[in-house]
Amino acid sequence: MPLTANQKPFITCAVTGSGGTQDRSPHVPRSPEQIANSAIDAAKAGAAIVHCHVREPDTGKPSRRIELYREVTERIRDSETDVVLNFTAGMGGDLVFGDAENPLPLNEAGTDMAGATERVAHVAECLPEICTLDCGTMNFAEADYVMTNTPGMLRAMGQMMTDLGVRPEIEVFETGHLWFAKQLVEEGIIQDPVMIQMCMGIPWGAPDDLNTFMSMVNNTPKDWTFSAFSIGRNEMSFVAAAMLAGGNVRVGLEDNLWLEKGVLATNAQLVEKAATIVTNMGATLMTPAEVREKLQLQKRAPVAR
Repeated sequence: MPLTANQKPFITCAVTGSGGTQDRSPHVPRSPEQIANSAIDAAKAGAAIVHCHVREPDTGKPSRRIELYREVTERIRDSETDVVLNFTAGMGGDLVFGDAENPLPLNEAGTDMAGATERVAHVAECLPEICTLDCGTMNFAEADYVMTNTPGMLRAMGQMMTDLGVRPEIEVFETGHLWFAKQLVEEGIIQDPVMIQMCMGIPWGAPDDLNTFMSMVNNTPKDWTFSAFSIGRNEMSFVAAAMLAGGNVRVGLEDNLWLEKGVLATNAQLVEKAATIVTNMGATLMTPAEVREKLQLQKRAPVAR
């Protein structure tokens, strides 16, 4: 099919992630203050959306603690910089098995399994405009780790997000996830306008070759809003690819630590580089206000304690 470039994309900055990158770069934010400040800097550089995880401030390990999410929310919302807040809801579905001959018992150090209500608890309290819904189960490259999202869990979490008035960003890591996303929309669990994020190049999901990417794009309904990214060295290549395919852009330290060979990046620098690519291709960037209007988002304060 012919390409129709997106002449007005938005940039999402994935600020810190939940991978083990906290000791690989001094720029990976750990504390709520650091995460909020990095998100604000990314917004000033051109990001309309910031996608946030939280980490334990002392160790940098990924966390699901609500008070950390609340502090990030309040710091960003209290700043003078406008940006759309997008929280992960992907944690709490981590299974780490034993070795090939002894898969059970599970590895307790890495396994983190929680029910739907607990996995969405920080969303219910902090009320970001957007939160993610990882739309399926897949093997990850890290040891015998399986990201677990059953159909029942996804239906329950998706309905909670809809009932809260928080827009789900449906994360698709391969074509089967896109297939199930369509099912959630057909069942009315996810409502218009539908927003998806194509996560490319993450072992062992969809590889980031252009044929696979375009098969995902071609199977996405025309009235859906999509964004796409790849990890590591192909992050900036996918800025151009996503825009050319009619989509939006994601960069950030969750996906890639490097600005160029040998130079560690900040989130703001990655956003600036992506914005330069977009504008050099003749497009203009969407503002947070324009994103809210397009996606019918609700900006609200956290629930009062």
